[in-house]
Formats: sequence, structure tokens, C-alpha cells
Amino acid sequence: MSPAPSSSARPPVRRRRFGWPQRVFSQVLLMQLAIATGVTVLATGLFLAPLSAQLDDQAMRRALAIAQTTASPRIAAEVMTTRPSAGGPVQAEAERIRRSTGAEYVVVMDIRGVRWSHTDPARIGSVVSTDPSDVLAGHEVMEIDSGTLGRSARGKAPLRDGRGEIVGAVSVGIEYDSVRDRLVAAIPGLLRYAGGALAAAALAAYLISRRLQRQTHDLAFSDISALLAEREAMLHGIREGVVALDRTGRIRLMNDEAQRLLGLGPEATGRPLDEVLGTGRTADVLAGRATGEDLVTVRGNRVLIANRMPTDDGGAVATLRDRTELERLGRELDSTRGLIDALRAQDHEHANRMHTLLGLLELEMYEDAAEFVTEVVGVHRATAEQVTEKVHDPLVAALLVGKATVAAERGVSLRIAPGSLLPDRLVDPRELVTVVGNLVDNALDAASGSLPARVEVDLRAEGRTVVLRVADSGPGVPDERRELIFTEGWSTKQPPAHGKRGLGLALVRRLAERRGGSARVGTGADGGAEFTVVLPEALSEADDELAPVAVEEAR
Repeated sequence: MSPAPSSSARPPVRRRRFGWPQRVFSQVLLMQLAIATGVTVLATGLFLAPLSAQLDDQAMRRALAIAQTTASPRIAAEVMTTRPSAGGPVQAEAERIRRSTGAEYVVVMDIRGVRWSHTDPARIGSVVSTDPSDVLAGHEVMEIDSGTLGRSARGKAPLRDGRGEIVGAVSVGIEYDSVRDRLVAAIPGLLRYAGGALAAAALAAYLISRRLQRQTHDLAFSDISALLAEREAMLHGIREGVVALDRTGRIRLMNDEAQRLLGLGPEATGRPLDEVLGTGRTADVLAGRATGEDLVTVRGNRVLIANRMPTDDGGAVATLRDRTELERLGRELDSTRGLIDALRAQDHEHANRMHTLLGLLELEMYEDAAEFVTEVVGVHRATAEQVTEKVHDPLVAALLVGKATVAAERGVSLRIAPGSLLPDRLVDPRELVTVVGNLVDNALDAASGSLPARVEVDLRAEGRTVVLRVADSGPGVPDERRELIFTEGWSTKQPPAHGKRGLGLALVRRLAERRGGSARVGTGADGGAEFTVVLPEALSEADDELAPVAVEEAR
């Protein structure tokens, strides 16, 4: 059995570890201070090194100048006519010059190297301690050397008589300690300047680091690396398109979903948005020229919902959602509602006719009842036969029959133009169903309430091209709006429950342009709008082009 833990036991104390800081602000500040300090020390050292040599050179040149001044013909004559002595004229003149110039010594020697002057009179008459051969040979000498008076900066000049012949030399020494004192005296001022420069550099480094701290939100480098990895995973993992733009309108970031929705590749990054997307609503929405929330745009055969958020640096981030499937479901819902309306209209009409028939039978008007039934059946059959006689594709024909019933319920006459003929060779019937359905729905809405309310549909095949015209008796479209109505999101109707309007005509034009065709609006014969859509290559090449007509004639 283990003993119970003592109540006085303390948790282990975590020692604080000192090391390299983790924050970007701290690391950058330390690196900048280290660089500034290193540069300051290096610059000071590079300045002091030539300064010492410069001071040495100045001292030697000063000594040489004093020696040149001392080596006058008068001193040369006295060397030639007197003997070296502590009280002689040469010693007196040399000492006067030494005291007036502040030199350490002024030594005058003859051709043999014997001193005629010295700061120590006891050394007068003795040979100099350094080799005088160079100066006695006529050369001027500057050097740093050690002699009987210690280390000094020396200048030596030949002593010439009136005829220019060398009779001796003059050696002048500047105490080297004075040179070193000048160097040492210059160091505090230099250090003050270096300290001021270092302080200014430290202040600049601190201000820059503080700015960097605000921009990085005081994060550590490891945090930034983790955030970058998380951002990449998030951007390329979400099912929403993300496009980031800089202040000039160039694309600086685009995730995989945005590339898929916009039909672009990675090479679009770094290029201007208008250059990549071209002119159109999609570019206007992403560039911010069209403002609002949940803006609808069409790119290719996709319906997109776009939102744009500006960033602090003048750029923007736009998100894209694919609404193609939702829009397709919405249109299927509209089609279903249209079918329900057609069935309801037929049911209402059928109930009225049944009541009429029941009344005729109760009144025993049997011949009138039989005539009424024959007329009703003939009207329905005539409508269906009129459509199928001119429109051989079953999907398009069924759509027009249903629209005719809805039109009758709304008090609008829907008819097929006399010259219409559409063979059963459509490459993509659903595409034409979308175009016809949108245009007929708009025409019914426009014609409702007009007198007489009419909608005419003309479907023709010109080779492999399908030409569709839908005219109504409504108020028409003003000239200034004839291009605007094909813009995504523009509509004069109230939006439905499942989404937004302003997509039908935009999709019609996109479908036509995708096939190399066109969609335009003009004025019809009844004064209303007349939409014309041209769909090239919409029909397939078949040998039995007239087969559907032959089948109808055989019936």
C-alpha cells in the first residue's frame, strides 16, 4: 500500500527558459539592433585605423618641416666655424627652435654624425644613436623610431652650406606620446557620434519593429507559418470560390473552386481582372463597379452568386457560390407550377363543361349535348394537332401545348405562326425548351391585360440553324432598355420565393452566343416586343429529315 501524498506537497516549479524570442516584433528588433551595433563598431574601427596613420603622418611631416627650417646656411656656417659645446651658438639656436615649436628635440650633427645640439648638453660632441647615412647622403627622412629620448616621430633634413654642399644634418623629433594623446583625445568625440548614430538606428529599428508588430498582430514566426498552412488548406478545401484582388485590380489569389467556376487557370494570378475575364457583369461585380449583396452573374453556363468585401490595403476579396443547380431546380419548380396551373385550368374548364353538359342532358336537349361534346373535343384536338403539325420535337410540342392551356386561362391567345416548321432533329431539345419557355413566359406576362391579348410563336429551321421568334401584344421594350434586359439580375418583376429574377433572358442570350448565335429584341406587328433567337448548329444532319412529316401525313 503506497503512502498517501502529503498535503504540503507543492507542484513542480517551471523554470523560465531564456532564449531567442518567438515574436516577430522581438526578433526583428534584436536583429536590427545587432546589425546597427555591428555596423557602428565596424565603421568606428575603420575610421580609427586610418586616423592613427594620419596622425603619425602629420607628426612626421611637422618634424620634417621644423628640420628643414632649422637647416639654414647660417647654422651650417656655425657648424663649420665653431666647435660643439653646450654654450655654443648652435646649441642656443636649436634650443630656441625646440621651445618655440614644441618639439621633443632638435639635434644638429656634422658630416661625421657628431651632435652639435641636444636637449641633454652632456650628449653634445657624441655620435648620434641612429644611422644618419640616408640624410647625410642628401635624402630627407620621415619615420617613427626609438632613440635616446624614447619613441618619437622624426624628420631629418640635410644641412647645406652656402654652396649647397652637405656639411651635416638636422634631426627633429616629436614626442610620440603627444600623437597618441591626440588619437586618444579624438576617441571620445568619435564615440559620441557613433553613440548618437547607434541611438538613432535603435530608435528607427524600434519604430519599424512596432509597425511590424501591428501589421503581424504580434504573432510568432511559427504562428505565421501555421496560419499560412491553414489558409492554404482552407482556401483550397472549401467549396466556395475565393478571388483576392490588389488595389490595382490584379488577381493575387484564386483558389481551386474559383478557377473552376470562372473557367480560369493558375496562370491568371497576377494579371488584371478585366484582362482575364473580359468585359461583362462578372468582371463588374468582382471589380466593385456593380455594388450590392448576393449579386447574380452568369459565367459560361453557370449561375453564380458573388459578394465582395474591401480590404484595408485598398484591395478586395470576392466570394463566389455556384447557384446553377439551385437555379435549375428553381426553373424546374417554375415548370412544375406552370404544369399545375395548366392542369388547374383544364380542371376548371372541364368542370364548367361538365356542368354545361349535365344541364343540357337534364333539359333533355340531347342533340345540343352531343354537338357541345363534339365541339369541345374538336377544339382540344385542333390545338394539339396545330402544335404537333408544325413542331415535331415532342418536348417542345408538349411545352407549347401546356403553355397554350395556361394562356387560355389567363385570357391570352397563344398561336403558332403559319410558316412555322421544326423537325425532330434537335441536338439538345432541353436547351430549346429553356429558351422557348423563358420567352413564352415573359410574353404571357407582357400580353396579359392588353386588348386583344395575343402571343405568337414562330419556329423555323434554316439548314441546321433554328430561328425562334416570340411576339406579344404587350407594351413593348423601350429602345434604351433593349440591351439592359439581357443583363443578369435586371428585371421589372417581383422576385419569386425560390430566388431572384433577371436570369432568364441572360441565360437565353448566353445559350445563343455559346452556339455562335444571337438574341435580340425589337417591335412586333402588334406593337409589343418581338424576341428573335438564332441557334446555329442546333439541328443534326439526318437523311430522314422529312420522316416526321411523312409520319404525320400517314396518320
